[in-house]
Amino acid sequence: MKTIFSGALLLAVISLVIISGFAQSPSRQDLRREIETRRAELLKLETQLLAPAKEDEDTYATFLEQPNTGLIRLLPRERYDTEVYREVKKSMTLRGGGAYYSFSKRTHEYGADSNISWDSGSLSVGFAGANYGMMTAVEDVSLESLTPEHYAVQLLAQYVPPKSEPEARLEYRRFQAGTTVSGWPFLSRLPARPGITYLLRSISYGEGDLLVGFRIIRKDTDDSLIILWKLIKKYPVPALAKNN
Repeated sequence: MKTIFSGALLLAVISLVIISGFAQSPSRQDLRREIETRRAELLKLETQLLAPAKEDEDTYATFLEQPNTGLIRLLPRERYDTEVYREVKKSMTLRGGGAYYSFSKRTHEYGADSNISWDSGSLSVGFAGANYGMMTAVEDVSLESLTPEHYAVQLLAQYVPPKSEPEARLEYRRFQAGTTVSGWPFLSRLPARPGITYLLRSISYGEGDLLVGFRIIRKDTDDSLIILWKLIKKYPVPALAKNN
């Protein structure tokens, strides 16, 4: 009788443990909520990682009070963009790994409206055949000096994007190879040099067309770039002619 009672008691205990385990298992709704919470926490951490240093913001506070200006950090793509550099351990959920930036939407998320990227020692503009751009270095000229009267600004400001996709793709290849306009060099990719000011024209059909001046303030210890920028001119959104 004692053996039967002990067996029954053991079975009851096991049953309670199993039932308790099932009761404590999170529901699918709980799991979804937990995922959303963790994503929000990751987004907050990534935002902090991408933020410029407080001392940089303080240094350029007067400049940043002006409209259409900003201070950003670009992360090195070869360290964070695991969609391209698959050997790198994934540490960012943000598409593009924080190496891209859109001056119009003020976001690091890679997309059709991205205007600039930082990768393997170089800055780039234009990331598809029908979306392209060009840059030039104006050396130690200050951002305040990049006015409509500046020669390089005039050259980029009067540039008219083509209307057809074949012509746009030709322009994409032309600026990739490098070209000279009225004696001034323009390329879609340039070495990133701290202390140097650049001009950028980014043309994204269906998204936007911007002329931006920016200066690399410094390179941080993790090879990220701190960039001060201002929007010089915003053009009507370009469109490609439809094929008949």
